[in-house]
Amino acid sequence: MLENIQITKKDVKNITLKVKPSGEVILTAPKMTSDEHIEFIVKKRAKWIEKKKEFFASFETIKKEYVSGEDFKYLGRSYRLKVIESNKEVVKLQRGYLEIYVKNKNDLKRKQNLVYEWYYEKALLHFFNILQEFNKIVKQEIKDIKIRQMKTRWGSCNPHKSYINLNIELIKKPKICIEYVVFHELVHLIYPNHSKEFYNYLSLYMSDWEKRKHILEKTSYCY
Repeated sequence: MLENIQITKKDVKNITLKVKPSGEVILTAPKMTSDEHIEFIVKKRAKWIEKKKEFFASFETIKKEYVSGEDFKYLGRSYRLKVIESNKEVVKLQRGYLEIYVKNKNDLKRKQNLVYEWYYEKALLHFFNILQEFNKIVKQEIKDIKIRQMKTRWGSCNPHKSYINLNIELIKKPKICIEYVVFHELVHLIYPNHSKEFYNYLSLYMSDWEKRKHILEKTSYCY
């Protein structure tokens, strides 16, 4: 187990264990710590390490070539890509396909931009509707909502400024997962940290939030 962990012994008081977004596990321990005690700590935190790795892995995206036949996710379902040469450039979801109409089928950058814009438009629509629906529960003022690419978070909230940020990659996940993230961030407008009160409130109005979170963090889940 220890061979996959970067262990450093130095002049510190406590043992610290970190999992990086890359999946790398780093343990720092006081100089006099025995290897046996380090192994004990690692075994004790094994489930936590795996959960962290799974969480960061859920943000990994497979590099696409944007050619016909590739799979693209939307609201938890998989759609085959169909690239069609056309004077009018547009992206459509129809008959089980995600269709890109583009002037030059070999222009990778243009295809990437068209699909991103399509995802962004869909995210605006779905995220806003879900925010409106769940804000009927929390009844808090939202001054700004931003949709952007986020590497290690599905969402974030600034309760002092009443800002909410949502990861555009959420639009690829099932609706129940989007609802979980949106509600989670909305509840932070009432309870800024992950206190007992925060989770009590979350559980009261979304009793299955843990199931939704689990589905969200499963990388290959197809709803």
